[in-house]
This record gives sequence, C-alpha cells and structure tokens, in this order.
Amino acid sequence: MKLYVVGIGCGSRNGLTLEAEEVLRNCDIIVGYTIYIEQIKRYYPDKECFSTGMKHETERVELALRLAGEGQNIALVCSGDSQIYGMAGLAMEMSEKFPNVEVEVVAGVTAAISGGAVLGSPMTHDFAVISLSDLLTPMEKIVKRLRCAAEGDFVIALYNPSSKKRVDHLQKACDIMLEYRSPKTVCGIVKNIGRDGQESRIMELSELRDTQVDMFTTVFIGNSETRVINGKMVTPRGYRNV
Repeated sequence: MKLYVVGIGCGSRNGLTLEAEEVLRNCDIIVGYTIYIEQIKRYYPDKECFSTGMKHETERVELALRLAGEGQNIALVCSGDSQIYGMAGLAMEMSEKFPNVEVEVVAGVTAAISGGAVLGSPMTHDFAVISLSDLLTPMEKIVKRLRCAAEGDFVIALYNPSSKKRVDHLQKACDIMLEYRSPKTVCGIVKNIGRDGQESRIMELSELRDTQVDMFTTVFIGNSETRVINGKMVTPRGYRNV
C-alpha cells in the first residue's frame, strides 16, 4: 500500500493543510514521535497510533514502512514540514528495502513560516534555516553555516536553539552573528507556535544573546534591513526601489 510522510505544521488543527487533514482522516494508522502523536491523536480518536521517542527515528520509519508493506495506508507524521528536519528523506532512503511500498511526501508549514507570521513578516527576503542541534550535524559545520549566512546578510531562522545539554548554543550563535551584524539587529523568538502557551518577543541581537530559550522555541535574526514597524518584525523586500 502507501506510506504518506505528513507535515502537520505547528501541531494544532489550524496548522494542518487541507491535504494533510485528508490524508490523516483516510489513513489506517498514524506513526510519529511521541509528542507529535499526543498533539494530534485527539483529533482522530478512531485511528490506531504508534509512537517512538527521541533518537528512535530509524525504528519509527522502519515500523511505518513495514506496516505499509503489510497492506495498510500509513501516515508518518512530522512537526512542521515533512522534509525540513523531518522524516521524508529518511523514509525515501529506507524505502529501497520495501519496493512494494509507495512513499508520498505531504508538505506542511515549517516553523520558520508559521513563527515568522506571529512576529510579522521577517522572512520576506532571502533567508536561511539552520538547526543548532549537533546530534546529527558536527558543530564545526553548524558554525561554518552560521558564519556564511551572517556574512551573506540572510535573515536567519534558528531551529533547536537550546536544550538541557546545549544550554549555550544560542549564545555562541549570537556571538558569531555579532562579528558581522550590529548589536541592534532586530530579532525575535516564538515559543510553542500555534499551541497553548504561545509566546513571542521582539528584541535586539545584543538582548537575544542572553535570552533563555528551549527546543520548542524558534529564533529569528533579522538582516541589515529588518526593522520594527507598528510593533512587528518586518524585512522589506525593496518594492519601493523598483
């Protein structure tokens, strides 16, 4: 049968695309990370759900592929978009061992977009999305990407900015930014995007450096043209110059 790799947006029903909603409604089983399953299973009480914890991504994908191979339509859910730091790539790789399973990727709204909308419109121009988690990416490579994005004057969205084991990663990222950008650069944070307890703040880069965040927070660092307009974080695209 078929494995759908589904981006569920921020996790609330309002964050689902119509396509994602249709797939989840019509599939036989939903598989996902424990927290994401807890977020959405109340909307689909009749669905059988399977979940695995952090660092069990390979097991999760293998389970979904195996269930699909047994003749069922499976939805493997990911927070935000199914490609961006999601399971789509891994599912495609592992599907080579399940030639009878068709894999279809269902896009979702990633936190850089949904969180940006909460702040205003910081992502109007060229931007980069960088994860500060070094679980799968060496820290040296993360640092290089931060430097390149900072030097290129990209607006930057930072995913996984901090955790219990990575308490200083955001501070280090801001130190790199401060080598290329003004301390007054407009920045913003959004926590629990689209969910209960959503919080957001706009601040300068110098203040962001010493701000406490967690893994449920997305951080936005503006470029040289980003500014605050009517209390919102806005990056002009330059239409007035056309």
